[in-house]
Amino acid sequence: MVRYEVIIYWSEEDRAFIVEVPELPGCLADGTTYQEALANAEVIIHEWIETARELGRSIPEPKGRLVYA
Repeated sequence: MVRYEVIIYWSEEDRAFIVEVPELPGCLADGTTYQEALANAEVIIHEWIETARELGRSIPEPKGRLVYA
C-alpha cells in the first residue's frame, strides 16, 4: 500500500494529469485520466523504492500530509 502524499494536477501543456510525489525526489507519473495517472503513480512509487534499495540509497518514511489548504 502506498502511503506517500501525491499531488495531482492537470497540465494543459502535456494534455495529461501529472502526479508528483514530493517525498520521493524525481518521482513523477502522468495519465490521460485522473485514475490512470494515480494508478501509474503507484507503479512508479514502487519502482522508485525498488531502485533506491538496489542502489543502497535511503528511502524516506512517509510523513503523511505535507501541505495544508
